[in-house]
Amino acid sequence: EGMRKWYKCFDCGQDFHGAVDLALGWASWKTYLGRPETNGVRCLAIGVLGNALRDSRPEEALPVLEARSALMRRHWSHDEESILTAQSNMTNCLSDLGRQDEALVLDREIYARYVAISGAS
Repeated sequence: EGMRKWYKCFDCGQDFHGAVDLALGWASWKTYLGRPETNGVRCLAIGVLGNALRDSRPEEALPVLEARSALMRRHWSHDEESILTAQSNMTNCLSDLGRQDEALVLDREIYARYVAISGAS
């Protein structure tokens, strides 16, 4: 099950929410923080934390999501779809914060990159 245990209930399959989601997001990050920056599970853990924070504390989530995006570009530059997904999480957070203009600029960049990757328009 890997990282799924940090955001989804094994018994019913529902995503965690509220205080439980936030606590598990922090627990995930604290569990894998000691691994090297290039460790994929560590990168996933910061994403779990960022997404958990976004639900209740978007102003705290944005720097975490930005850090994950930077980490992806630095160490997994070949995985463009994952980088774009990380950036999409940032645009969602910007929207949550009412920063629509910034979110729109980033959304357009993401869309242009998806088009370039897939060749579709």
